[in-house]
Amino acid sequence: MPFATVNGIRLAYERSGAGKPVVLIMGTGGGGSAWTVHQVPALNRAGYEAITFDNRGIPPSDVPAGRYALADLAGDVSGLIEALGVGPCSLVGTSLGAMVASEVAATRPELVTCCVLMAMRGRSDATRRALSAADRAMTAASVELPREYEAVAAALQMLSPATLNDDTAAAGWLDIFMYSSGRKVSSGQADIDFTADRHAVLRTIKAPCRVIAFTDDLICPPHLCAEASEAIPDCDFTEIAACGHLGYLERPEETNRAIIDFLDKY
Repeated sequence: MPFATVNGIRLAYERSGAGKPVVLIMGTGGGGSAWTVHQVPALNRAGYEAITFDNRGIPPSDVPAGRYALADLAGDVSGLIEALGVGPCSLVGTSLGAMVASEVAATRPELVTCCVLMAMRGRSDATRRALSAADRAMTAASVELPREYEAVAAALQMLSPATLNDDTAAAGWLDIFMYSSGRKVSSGQADIDFTADRHAVLRTIKAPCRVIAFTDDLICPPHLCAEASEAIPDCDFTEIAACGHLGYLERPEETNRAIIDFLDKY
């Protein structure tokens, strides 16, 4: 896996396919390889070059000490685009990755053609503030949950009831969460503030955007995604049914179609 040095750290990245470049930005604690299951092959078939990478804090990229800010991750993406010479390009992000993409679009517009922002909110409501506070409290207390509990709790937060109530699908997903449980998000990523109201920043974005919401998303519910889309001047909004926060993995065909149909316009 090649590395690019940006902002004094090394980012591990991969490129595949040929055509207009698309940089995919993963959410909290996730590696860029998650995109390779469904999104990268679909983008390659559609005639795009897909560029995936691991954010700072996710090995084999560097894990610098201290707290990270949204601006740090956005600066890394801008630096990666410049290092690879692929700007201006399209950005696709999910959750934290969508927030990063929107920050790049707002602060470095010359690097961005368009953005697909999945499971992104521009503010938090009472429930999401409580979830963020609970996560921070858990991190601060250094609580070690049993892997079995951690796997089930993650599934309940991240998946749709449509998946959880399907015995075959649920069993497969629980195995995946069990396998990945115990992986800790870097303390730097865990310190990023997800509760701030970013609507003022979103209003400055000049690139065309599409916000994709997943109807059963507990982390970024559709009503908050819709508010974010309304704040961006040139933005449309779509929902994908019967999936949760990991909708790009739960309903990949519908998600890929929504991504590529938008990218094809630009």
